[in-house]
Amino acid sequence: MPSFMNPFKKHDVTDFPGVLVPLSQAQRHPLVVAEAEAKDEKAGVSPDESDESRHRSATYNLYTIEGLRQEIDADLAAGGHDTTYDRKSKVINKAIQDIGMGPYQWALFCLCGFGWLADNLWLQGVALTLLPLAQEFGIDGNTVRYTTLALFTGLCIGASFWGIMSDVVGRRLAFNATLFIAGVFGLAVGGSNSWITACALYSCLGVGVGGNLPVDGALFLEFLPFASGNLLTLLSVWWPVGQLIASLIAWGLIPTYSCSPELDSCMTNGNVQPCCSRENNMGWRYFTITLGALTFVMFICRFFFFHLFESPKFLLSRGRQAEAVAVVHGIAYKNKRTTWLTEDILNEVGGEPGVTTDVKLSTTEIIKRQLGKFSTQRIAPLFHGWKLALTTVLLWFIWATIGMGYPLFNAFLPQYLSRAGGGGASSTYTTYRDYAITSIVGVPGSILACWTVDIAYIGRKGTMAISTAVSGIFLFLFTTATSNGPQLAFSSLEAFFQNIMYGVLYAYTPEVFPAPNRGTGTGIASMLNRIAGLCAPIVAIYAGAASPTAPIYASGGLFLAAFVAMCCLPIETRGRQSL
Repeated sequence: MPSFMNPFKKHDVTDFPGVLVPLSQAQRHPLVVAEAEAKDEKAGVSPDESDESRHRSATYNLYTIEGLRQEIDADLAAGGHDTTYDRKSKVINKAIQDIGMGPYQWALFCLCGFGWLADNLWLQGVALTLLPLAQEFGIDGNTVRYTTLALFTGLCIGASFWGIMSDVVGRRLAFNATLFIAGVFGLAVGGSNSWITACALYSCLGVGVGGNLPVDGALFLEFLPFASGNLLTLLSVWWPVGQLIASLIAWGLIPTYSCSPELDSCMTNGNVQPCCSRENNMGWRYFTITLGALTFVMFICRFFFFHLFESPKFLLSRGRQAEAVAVVHGIAYKNKRTTWLTEDILNEVGGEPGVTTDVKLSTTEIIKRQLGKFSTQRIAPLFHGWKLALTTVLLWFIWATIGMGYPLFNAFLPQYLSRAGGGGASSTYTTYRDYAITSIVGVPGSILACWTVDIAYIGRKGTMAISTAVSGIFLFLFTTATSNGPQLAFSSLEAFFQNIMYGVLYAYTPEVFPAPNRGTGTGIASMLNRIAGLCAPIVAIYAGAASPTAPIYASGGLFLAAFVAMCCLPIETRGRQSL
């Protein structure tokens, strides 16, 4: 049966002939050998001396069972757990490393990128529907911001729920379910008959979308050779693409099929009332239906046109060792490479399944491991030494401030643009055109970030700090604009530098944390970012009631606070290998 007809097929090594080679004939991936030689050179070890130690480059050219076992012991000594499961997971990691990057991982990069794209697609999508929602359902411009709060509530629930469920039900199911849920509820939003219904559907949609970043990131990382780990940060390039797509679709649909902005001021007996009928305000419905259909197409591409292997680590945690080995063979087969991994090797290094009892993890143990990332034992190493401790505190502060500052401006940008800097209501067409231009200008920022981070004397810290400071300055300048032209210029430049900042921040954060505790450090940073984002609509509602520009001032202040924190970071990761 073709794989697209059975996406959850269980595999056996016999499905992938010709990929297995004996361990004695296997050689390390060239990048691993190069890294080992670089370590030798840095340590002052001569080539003649390198045969004396398993850590040195000469012994990295060939494998032996005993040498493999010693390497696993060394890796586990630097980490937290030391069980049969962990030992065998390390062996699988080395096997995937030796297979290297290939067509399978590149296809997965694009499909995981859909998750990043969908996250910002709907974050901006909700922002783009606030104006027509307020018109149709008679909600004042400040109160309608609770719509964004509904979405962020769903995003927070989805991030925590799917992050844990992917370890319980498997990556493959979670990977496909997130976009499926987002697509279904995205299509359903277009049929809302009240503002409350729209908010509820947006919240349900957020539960699906919110799982994309934790699930897709973890899944991609588990199939990614460690030597190609920087590709994980490149997934952030898909983020501005989501905003660009949403803005272009909104520009084409909402101005054409929406009520005139003058109807915003309709009042009946002193109360705001709906000023336009559903029939005359279909633009936002067409827009959400289009985004829902696009999300569903991305789900179809994942589910039917790409055969995703289940994560070998998940299979191992469920005691399905033979399937885990078969998946590694499948990756080698797809990449037209070979592998040395067999069940016998796993058992020799990690222990026989019939003898050991800790190779299979129960659901409770899996959840404990997830929650254990936030235990004091896992957090304490992030404060080892004053440099790492200061970096950890500052990074978490940066992620929290950016988490609130970003949506305070971007989640309500169409509303800000519609006011033309306080100079009166702008036309709907002009508002959505300016938003689309802002999104287009912002995209090159993510690409430029990949180049600027390696510039001498600037590096990660300098690029982050400069782009963040400039973003904050343009936010303050935005409040001074009294016409569409300057407003568009300031918002576009802010978007450009903001995307540079995000691209570098995504790269710097995992680089600076030690490998054994990297998941804990980045996980807490992401959690603080989401919680702060959840609070942003509340701040915007109450600050906006006092002054229309107050949320923008708050956003600019938060960006400048993040800039100060970035200047104080004591560690620069440019040209430095991850710990």
